[in-house]
Amino acid sequence: MKKTLTVLGFATFLLSACDSRQAGQFPNEESFGAATTENLLVQAAYLRSDRVIEAWQDRFEREVPSVVNFAFNSAALDAQARDILRRQAAWLKANPDVRLRVIGHTDLVGSEGYNDRLGLARARAVVRFLIAQGVARNRLDAIVSRGEREPVVPSEGPERRNRRAETRVAGFVDGFVGDGMDGKRAVNVYRAYVNDAGTIESVTPQD
Repeated sequence: MKKTLTVLGFATFLLSACDSRQAGQFPNEESFGAATTENLLVQAAYLRSDRVIEAWQDRFEREVPSVVNFAFNSAALDAQARDILRRQAAWLKANPDVRLRVIGHTDLVGSEGYNDRLGLARARAVVRFLIAQGVARNRLDAIVSRGEREPVVPSEGPERRNRRAETRVAGFVDGFVGDGMDGKRAVNVYRAYVNDAGTIESVTPQD
């Protein structure tokens, strides 16, 4: 009996050494929830990595066309381009935390300065149309012109495939992780966090 009491007394000493709080006290607020905070920070860093953004871009390109083309020396959107941009806008509504970058291009006809301006006009035409479809301006991260410097087809003459505007995934809106979480946002976090953001096709949120 004496040996049993000695063991119990030693166990009580160990417990008191580990935590000096009395019964009924609240946990230490400085450490409470630390694991959750760390997980959120890991997810936030993961979602901002190039690998995740590339995976989202791959998914975007699988589900909707990412490029619209233009007539020679024009920044006007034709019927085909408008149809593609409507599909892009619908995709953005289904994925409300994704930010995009729009990049304008030209063929190699004309001066470099003129083509830079024309590429920018094409990118702006895309942005204006997406906004008219209900996409928030703060989800369009940048409007960029590459002018004639990144042709799809290396041709010195007029080439429709070079006269284009590309829509690319640039990142995620502020607060994507851990701020204002709702069901739709949670689905997107889950998709991004598992298997590099591109392999869970069965959990697309609905408007």
